[in-house]
Amino acid sequence: MCPQTAAPTASRALRDHNVYRFLTRRAHGFFARDAGVSHRKNLGLLRKIICQESTEFKNVWTTHSASPIAYERGRIYLDNYQCCISSIAQEPRILYQKPKCSKSEKIEDALLLECPLGEMLPSPSDYKSSLIVLTVRNWLLRLSADSGEILQKIYLADSYCKFRYLSWDTPQEVMVVKSAQNKLPAAARQAGIQESVLFYLAVFQVLPLSFIGMLEINKKCAFFQIFGNSVTDVAVSNGILIVMYSMGLVRLYNFQTILEQFMEQPLDLGHEFNWNGQAGVVGKYPFGLPHNIKITGTPPLLFEASSLENAFQIGGYPWHYIITPNKKKHKGIFHICSLKDNALAKNGIQEMKCCSLEPDWIYFHPDMSGRIIHVGPNLIKVLKLKEDINNTEQMEVAEDFTIVTNRENCVNNTVTVTASGRVVKKRFNLLDDDPEQETFKIVDYEDELDLLSTVAVTQIGADGRAHLDIHCNEHGILLKSIPFLESWDVTYSHEVYFDKDLVLHIEQKPNRRFSCYVYQMVCGTAKDDECSSHEKTERVFCKKGGRIFEYV
Repeated sequence: MCPQTAAPTASRALRDHNVYRFLTRRAHGFFARDAGVSHRKNLGLLRKIICQESTEFKNVWTTHSASPIAYERGRIYLDNYQCCISSIAQEPRILYQKPKCSKSEKIEDALLLECPLGEMLPSPSDYKSSLIVLTVRNWLLRLSADSGEILQKIYLADSYCKFRYLSWDTPQEVMVVKSAQNKLPAAARQAGIQESVLFYLAVFQVLPLSFIGMLEINKKCAFFQIFGNSVTDVAVSNGILIVMYSMGLVRLYNFQTILEQFMEQPLDLGHEFNWNGQAGVVGKYPFGLPHNIKITGTPPLLFEASSLENAFQIGGYPWHYIITPNKKKHKGIFHICSLKDNALAKNGIQEMKCCSLEPDWIYFHPDMSGRIIHVGPNLIKVLKLKEDINNTEQMEVAEDFTIVTNRENCVNNTVTVTASGRVVKKRFNLLDDDPEQETFKIVDYEDELDLLSTVAVTQIGADGRAHLDIHCNEHGILLKSIPFLESWDVTYSHEVYFDKDLVLHIEQKPNRRFSCYVYQMVCGTAKDDECSSHEKTERVFCKKGGRIFEYV
């Protein structure tokens, strides 16, 4: 080939290669001008700002309520979701305030729906965040997250069942509505009458909200003849029907296969239909939703395991599961086994060996790394699965890193001497989670910033102090500590949310008194911090929408 023709050919090949490489990188999300890349860079900058020494989190405002307080993605809900407050502004900003609802309109549970990416939706309102709520009268409502306006109403069923719980089968894709367990009055139970129906499960596709099917768990129907009489609970998660038994047995079935084999007829919301001689509109009052899933045969069993209190988790890579052997003496002992062949991993028996009132807990890390987090009173162990050097067929559980509470100044002496010289001997040792010793209470993961957060508490007498520590998720290094200004009572119920530049503390006190403390990121210099430390913080009280707020 002559040089005159070789050069253009080589140039064309190089150009084609660059075009292919550009399209491939863009398909995988590597395009430099893509919104996802900019978002990741912004989150990386935010993480660096948060971890700077001069950055603080300050309690900017506080409010109190006589009803539970909920938090979802920058929105604080009060008064049974009738009031919504933005947590973004430094002063409380009410997004909407609805009139007080009656007991028949009380909301039992709620889920936040986010707009899916890259999909065409039938209504413009579907592209904005909305809130799915379940009322005490079996209404499923979709509300605008910003205005509280009702966008969609679905009637589930008459008073023969009471729906109470919302959960995700597949997050932001498939939702499950579950009834409370039906229980007969005490007099009926004493007379020997047995309740036939245990649960109802209704399954929906979300955005657009559409009905998939409803399943009745009935002792008199084929379900109990197929699955057995000792069924105590059922759930649907990640496309799996989970059946739990009184003896601690847990069985898993493919829910998609059940839909394909045992759905009598697919039904659409808003369509007229005749079901068992009754005509009505699907999802409208008083017809509700028909029970169009009836299991009449045994579906293929995917997996079964026996565990104490039906506690069972799946995760890791390759797939593993965590159980506690089904005997009370093994409580606090966790076995990590391969899902493929049930083989116990090397070092797969994990025990914290602590003496405490509250048990330690273990779970697969939500960062999808396949790691495991084991939390005790004064120790957090982050574990990883790796191939055993001596046996490539077996996985080994190894320690990735640990986080320890600060108990350097705590000396548990059995003998003390008073100021007068009297010798006092203790008759008992402190528990590992004694309030006077710093103890881990909450561990969470901030997925957008890839940070691990822990809440540790020390309470001496009536005065309890807590702080939220932010750790590097990869190595466990302490990056920042945020003290809570309010007193922390370990006997109360607490929730803490670390959401990017926001920290939220929700506290439930006796007699249904709830408090919400909002902390926001404040950037400054060392000189600013030195000056502000000598100034007294002035608290201001204001009334908005009939509610009193306290802020700096």
